[in-house]
Amino acid sequence: MFRPTKNPDLVEIKPDSLNLQILRDAYAGPAKVTLEAKHLRQIEQSHATVAKVLADGKTTYGINTGFGLLAQTKIASSQIEKLQKNLVLSHMAGVGKPLPDAIVRLVLVLKILSLSKGYSGVSTGLVEALGQLLEKGVYPCIPEKGSVGASGDLAPLAHLSGVLLGLGSVRFRGKEIPARDGLKAAGLKPLTLGPKEGLALLNGTQVSTALALGGLFEIEQVFCAGIVAGALSIDAAKGSDVPFDARIHDIRGQVGQTRVARALRDLLKGSAIRASHADCPRVQDPYSLRCQPQVMGACLDMIDHAAMVLLREAGAVSDNPLIFSETGEILSGGNFHAQPVAFAADILAIALAEIGSISERRTALLMDEKLSGLPAFLVSESGLNSGFMIAQVSAAALASENKQMASPASVDSIPTSANQEDHVSMATFAARRLLEMAENARGIIAIELLAATQGVDFHAPLKTSKGLSMVHTRIRDDVPFFDEDRPFTPDIEAVKTLISGSMFTQLVPDLSPKGAA
Repeated sequence: MFRPTKNPDLVEIKPDSLNLQILRDAYAGPAKVTLEAKHLRQIEQSHATVAKVLADGKTTYGINTGFGLLAQTKIASSQIEKLQKNLVLSHMAGVGKPLPDAIVRLVLVLKILSLSKGYSGVSTGLVEALGQLLEKGVYPCIPEKGSVGASGDLAPLAHLSGVLLGLGSVRFRGKEIPARDGLKAAGLKPLTLGPKEGLALLNGTQVSTALALGGLFEIEQVFCAGIVAGALSIDAAKGSDVPFDARIHDIRGQVGQTRVARALRDLLKGSAIRASHADCPRVQDPYSLRCQPQVMGACLDMIDHAAMVLLREAGAVSDNPLIFSETGEILSGGNFHAQPVAFAADILAIALAEIGSISERRTALLMDEKLSGLPAFLVSESGLNSGFMIAQVSAAALASENKQMASPASVDSIPTSANQEDHVSMATFAARRLLEMAENARGIIAIELLAATQGVDFHAPLKTSKGLSMVHTRIRDDVPFFDEDRPFTPDIEAVKTLISGSMFTQLVPDLSPKGAA
């Protein structure tokens, strides 16, 4: 699981200065959203526009009508509060385990940011109540399944909204408690929803986007560790650094490829192991060593693109209908359709599968004495000892799982709401699987790092480069040399913990997504 590079007491988020680093920090720890006077004014103007529509007796979707296929049914003014409450109650239909607190925290952040733009018609009191939940660390228990990613993340957001009514449960200081107790801890009482407020809470892509952002932040760490592992494997296998020559990559012009090649050159610079075989007769290395810039560079480009899309969506208004107070118009559209998030999550899933796939191939290469020149299965007295044999099997199993899960979710669609909502994005599942895939990839790369560290040990007294030696030493601080068979799982878990820290991202700082600035 992702761990922050810093651990502020409370991350302060301002709608007008949103960036990926702020969202990373909110994913990692407690946060609050600070609204300025202009944001409160925008919210109030939008709320007043809704009130005027009701006062004028106009029939307007989401304010005094039913929902979905029932949008033609007008609701009497005396029933509008009940309409909004019933909407929340009926949509609390999610299933599965509760989403992690880190994801729910992001959902609250994104929902507050969206409502603060002043296009949703809600009251300032509602936005402030969401802000209190966030700031006090009262996290609604949201079942992980039940959204098709249009019309918004309806069921998950209904469970979030139900807490404001005193329904459901929350997590507070690591314990699950009834929603009413959670509201009390936040200094709140159950709310009565006004016109449009239930719909504004339920419509939106915030759950899909929070899950995709969480996946992105996990992938960033896995990707950087994969680059470092690949460089260490080159030295373990006495591979060549010629394929990373800048001239090769410059004439192709692929940005990610060029960035990865530069990172590999920097990581390998000064390696005594590399210098020891500069004149060896081997002509070419296998693709898993030689083509790292091409494969990992393509992954980096996809991660960059996804980061850009998700940062846009994090600050977006994605409910319906939308209130344009300047003209008094209320327009129905489809910003709740999470297709951009679904596509972004799908390409992140494909990148994750490839990061793990090429890493597993390098582990297999290092164990093969014919390809690597190292002892069979990276252990002395192989036969008596099985060495890394089954660790590689675990890496292969995880890699294959990720390949299965990388099948695009966004190409699927299933009609809902009596065919009124006849095309959906499946963004929520597309994003949710990323957390499990990232955990799988973390295990694959941990196994490669152990294998590469073991391989480098066999080249002593020759040493790898300064940066890679630091990684080698840090791993050996937690995991001793594998001289004879022992349980492997504690070693893998120790290195997975290192991947979740900041060491690998700090070694290749230029590979952070460009959307981070």
